[in-house]
Amino acid sequence: MSIAGKLQHYIEREGVAYDIVPHHRTATTSQSAQAAHIPGSRLAKAVVVHHEAGYLLAVVPSTHRVELTTLQDAMDRRLGLASEDEVCQLFSDCEEGAAPPLGMAYDVPVVLDESFGHISDVYFEAGDHRNLVHVTGPNFMALMKDAQIARIGRPH
Repeated sequence: MSIAGKLQHYIEREGVAYDIVPHHRTATTSQSAQAAHIPGSRLAKAVVVHHEAGYLLAVVPSTHRVELTTLQDAMDRRLGLASEDEVCQLFSDCEEGAAPPLGMAYDVPVVLDESFGHISDVYFEAGDHRNLVHVTGPNFMALMKDAQIARIGRPH
């Protein structure tokens, strides 16, 4: 797999130009950034959280962690991290641990960390552990047009 089917369909439906950046197999987004020789601050990491009515995707740079308390305040609801089984069900065309940040492709609402508003290039998981998708910063924001923007991340 080079790019998950639902992800590819969403990006192409939105008319956004992208390219694939292959790298050797990795286990974490930080390792993916190193393997692809890109700054971790430009690699979008997706964290799936659950609440009483469903799920949402918190998207932060790979150099950050999601501040769950801040996210709960922004969403005005109690949240918890989703299990791997839940993530696999939501992102069924992706490998475990390689969920892309474009929740819109999977009917999952997104909260995007505000730091992405000023980045010239953004990379994210293509749905496997061997490829990243690369888009320009403005195109990433266009793909995230339905996302709620908030400060939800904190550097590791």
